[in-house]
Amino acid sequence: MPVSPFSSLAELARSLADGECSALELADMYLGRIRQADAFLHAYVHIDEASVRLQARASDLRRAAGHALGPLEGLPIAVKDLCEIQGQLTGCGSLAWADRRSTVTSSVVERLRSAGMVILGKTHMVEFAFGGWGTNPRLGTPRNPWDLNVHRIPGGSSSGSGVAVASGLAPAAIGSDTGGSVRIPAALVGITGLKTTTGLISRHGVLPLSTTLDSIGPMTRTVVDAALLAQALAGADVRDATTLGVPVADYRGALTSAPGMTGMRIVSLPQDQFPIAVTQDVQSAYRRALQLMRDLGASVLERRFPFDFGDLMRRNGQLISAEAWSQLGALARDDKAPLGDAVRARVMSGSSIGAGDYVDALSHRRRSCEQWHAWMSDVDALVTPTLPRAACSLQEVDEGATPLSAFTRAGNYLGACALSLPAGLSADGLPVGVQLMAKRFDEASLIRAGCAVQQASDWHRQTPDLAALFERR
Repeated sequence: MPVSPFSSLAELARSLADGECSALELADMYLGRIRQADAFLHAYVHIDEASVRLQARASDLRRAAGHALGPLEGLPIAVKDLCEIQGQLTGCGSLAWADRRSTVTSSVVERLRSAGMVILGKTHMVEFAFGGWGTNPRLGTPRNPWDLNVHRIPGGSSSGSGVAVASGLAPAAIGSDTGGSVRIPAALVGITGLKTTTGLISRHGVLPLSTTLDSIGPMTRTVVDAALLAQALAGADVRDATTLGVPVADYRGALTSAPGMTGMRIVSLPQDQFPIAVTQDVQSAYRRALQLMRDLGASVLERRFPFDFGDLMRRNGQLISAEAWSQLGALARDDKAPLGDAVRARVMSGSSIGAGDYVDALSHRRRSCEQWHAWMSDVDALVTPTLPRAACSLQEVDEGATPLSAFTRAGNYLGACALSLPAGLSADGLPVGVQLMAKRFDEASLIRAGCAVQQASDWHRQTPDLAALFERR
């Protein structure tokens, strides 16, 4: 099949293996689109075209010599601007760190390179990864590509990564997730977002927001692509103690299992346990997704959740604020530092959390993780909406509110892994998503269920109409 900027990693890999295109041709395709559209979409903070083309040429030489490094060889990818790359600028979305150069390279980037991938550049993000709307008043907010007339939110904090994939400026990107920062933008821009269990993928060289809650996750067109990236990135790293003793990731069984969800047990939430009202579009998409899972052979059960989603959201936020204060408090106290007002306020809120409160919060989280794992012992996944609504306009954003994390923060607080899947479009033609949450290190169940859904639907194949954008460039 012809190569398209909206092709999946797996499709591009087949084209490379069959000699239908080269890594350099792929790189040039995406670089060309970035040159044409990124001034408008604002997905990237940094691109080095010469480096990208050199990486691609090296990949083509390895392949020609019979030394391809694996299934991801030659495939382009973008990385969030909190992943360190030695010698390069890594500003973590902040004007205050605009000139900060990395002295180390993150394990994530090392493993992408070891897999032969071509790193296109660094993507924009919410300042210090602290926000779900996707806004960045100092460096600019990426545009949700599903509306070229109204500047709609892209979701955050991995805003640029989501926009790059959704608009065909990269086939995949790396995000991070502390309270939904992979899943929120994935749902708002209509792509797949996998929040991996903390400890599955090393965070060495990834600038932290919350050392307790941060995780790394792929943002892709398909679940298959997310699994391929997670497989390549997972593994023990002595520079990140949370990865030591973690089960070895192997998703081959989930990827090669027969289509369908026969034998899987899926739990849905009673409506009265939704932590926030959802729009009719989201409700309809949620019901369609549950019905599809039933049609695919899953046993879908409605079961009362043993926690209050709203309480977990608040507790997760308290931990983020406390740990962000320890990382960024000195900067937030500096009135001359060019921080956005909302992010400064969020960091400053952590100053009021005492040591005793922090220890109690960690203890409560540990007990909750154990309770969640026990509650999930006889089921494969919990399904919820990812978000309560589709993307609003930038003018509608209330930086003092956190509605977009109502369903997502629970996954981080409970130590779960989670997956956001495209689930159709709203009446206004904007993406909506559904979320699956599973036990810690049970990404395989999410991958199996997500692959089955995407094999039986075309929601993930829908792309924004960007013809007008490219025509006018």
